[in-house]
Amino acid sequence: MGSLMPVTLIYCLTGSPGRCLSHFDSSDVGNTTTLLLSDDGDTLFVGARNAVLSLDVSQEDAIVMRSKLDWSPSEKDLDECSMKGKKKMDCPNFIRVLQFLNSTHMYACGTFAFSPRCAYVVRFSFLLLCPEEGRGRCPYDPYQRNSAITVDGELYTGTVADYMGNRPVISRHLSEGGHVDLKLDDTLGWLEDPTFISSNFVPSEEKIYFFFSEVGREYDFIDKFTVSRIAQVCTSDVGGQRTLQRRWTTFAKAQLLCQSDNELPYNVIQDIVTLPPPEGAPVDDTLFFGIFSSQWSVNSGQSAVCAFRLGDIKAVFAGNYKVLNRDTLRWSMRVQEKVANPGECGLHNASDNTLRFVKENFLADDSVHPVGRSLTMVSPDQRYSHVVSQRVQAANGKDFTVLFLLTESGYLHKAVLLEKGAHIIEEIQVFEQPQAVKNLLLSKSKGVLFVGSSEGVVRVPSSNCSYYWSCAECVLSRDPFCGWDPSVKVCTHATSILDNVGQDVEGGNVQEACVSPRSRFGLHKGKADSFPLGELVFVSLNEVVRLQCPEASSLAHRHWERPNSRLSPDLYLQLEDGSLHFLATPATLGHYLCLSTENGFHPTPQATAMTTTREKLLLGQTYLKELVVVSVLLACCVSILLTMTLYSVRQRCRSRTAPQANAPGRDSERGGPQEREALRGGQSPCSNGMRNGQMAHNGQANGVVCNVTPRGSNGHLPNTPI
Repeated sequence: MGSLMPVTLIYCLTGSPGRCLSHFDSSDVGNTTTLLLSDDGDTLFVGARNAVLSLDVSQEDAIVMRSKLDWSPSEKDLDECSMKGKKKMDCPNFIRVLQFLNSTHMYACGTFAFSPRCAYVVRFSFLLLCPEEGRGRCPYDPYQRNSAITVDGELYTGTVADYMGNRPVISRHLSEGGHVDLKLDDTLGWLEDPTFISSNFVPSEEKIYFFFSEVGREYDFIDKFTVSRIAQVCTSDVGGQRTLQRRWTTFAKAQLLCQSDNELPYNVIQDIVTLPPPEGAPVDDTLFFGIFSSQWSVNSGQSAVCAFRLGDIKAVFAGNYKVLNRDTLRWSMRVQEKVANPGECGLHNASDNTLRFVKENFLADDSVHPVGRSLTMVSPDQRYSHVVSQRVQAANGKDFTVLFLLTESGYLHKAVLLEKGAHIIEEIQVFEQPQAVKNLLLSKSKGVLFVGSSEGVVRVPSSNCSYYWSCAECVLSRDPFCGWDPSVKVCTHATSILDNVGQDVEGGNVQEACVSPRSRFGLHKGKADSFPLGELVFVSLNEVVRLQCPEASSLAHRHWERPNSRLSPDLYLQLEDGSLHFLATPATLGHYLCLSTENGFHPTPQATAMTTTREKLLLGQTYLKELVVVSVLLACCVSILLTMTLYSVRQRCRSRTAPQANAPGRDSERGGPQEREALRGGQSPCSNGMRNGQMAHNGQANGVVCNVTPRGSNGHLPNTPI
């Protein structure tokens, strides 16, 4: 099973260059989880909370709301819902059924405050017509899963028909012509606490296939054992004349077994999608790709993908059936002769004996095994919730199956199925904050996927060829959508390239697929003396150094080298994450180069690093900054000294050239104000001036020191996202 667990090649964040993700969200719209796409792919109809939306998705860079149809319960309905003991947040009208009836009308059903309602919706005027009760067509509880599909204007549903959720039904509504509305008989054992997943119509068989999980009563286990089922009904069924009146006469079910030999099964189906056969292939080659989880803790964190062939499903339904002992409630293999073929169309005119046999024998004895009796793939470390599939023709004319798988946290995995196993091309983060996703829809004509969640709708391109900047990267991606165009040296959609497409989906052989495999920005010779510029790392002696190698591809094997020398395992430790650990010594200083190898090809080196000690760095410093600081301080001191000297000389010159008084006045006799102040014991202005001068001198010196101190940052670096 280990080989079935693929590794993600590329990891893309939402909003990353080269991939345009369009978002739609609105403050007054929530739970945009039911999606329906028009035939031309330009309009997306969305069933939301208390509303049905019409979104214009014809533009590549925007999703615009055209119309909004409000459909909310009244205050009385909400009060009655609360009186039933339901939470207020669960009482709005959650649209759970949205299907086309014809070219002019749709049919919508919602939970409507735990009292399901259905109505017709005019596509172009967006009007709501003829509201009616929706029991048996839509679940009461918004958290309960259901399935619905329309064929020729008739609605086929799988849901519960009562408030408590104890009456599961598979039924037909809106019957036309000679048809009547049908449902399952309430006979014990037809459905055992099912969780409906999906329903698909196969025109060649004129049958509707329902996929669900339920309790497997045929297994005599102490604990409840959940099994995955496929059930069928014929669209031509009109019920019996006396026995099984207004009941299905063509209902039959079988177990879907997603299991490898000698391994516990992945027994709980989560989602399934139909992939039509290639052009010219028989209808029996139709494939159903399903996602399965396990009820056992050993596999609880993983999901498995299994493929089932229509021909194998038909063979199981055409085989033997089990019989239920009504007294012991145990299933056993029927040993009596088979009166009729359960599940066969055209039994409306059958005898009562035949219809009684069909009524009691509806569980196929054999299980439907996956293609090759093995798992298609197993999720690496996350559980999948939704899947869509597409068959893509490569440049060599070979068809490849591409799966788009959504994880429970909202990440999108794009995988291609190869002969050696599944290969995950990329992982895309659809939302900035991981969240649960409720629906996934593929538009093959537009080449986009629509992801519906409680917060809004996101459109994701199915291919991102411009992400690959070289022929090697383009070929190693093994994306059947993409190919290298040697004429313009870009990776683009393979169908747009006329000649010499660089592509090898199965082998990923760069040497054969690429004429010039290196990047268009230049070649890397790969010699030890031609290292590209890289990161300069400063370390101290005896410090443990960790060099990290950037990861361009999860499939590449990374290793470190030094010029003209090999890394001794006694000195270096290389971990699986591509990092290199060693102790900084004089012998380990120098250049390092991280190389990667993928599928035998050596891409351009991704990272280089040179280490040197801080002590070695200090020996080679010029002390330019310190020299500037000292010079400024010295110049300031000299300037202050010269200023004081000139001031002193100027004062002496003034005292010598001042005129002498012939008759001293009254003040001179009594002494000047300064003398009087001195006689009163005050301080001399000269001494005060000297003291102030000394203080000014000290203050000036301190000011010089502060002014010449180099300005620095506040110690915080910008929070730059990686």
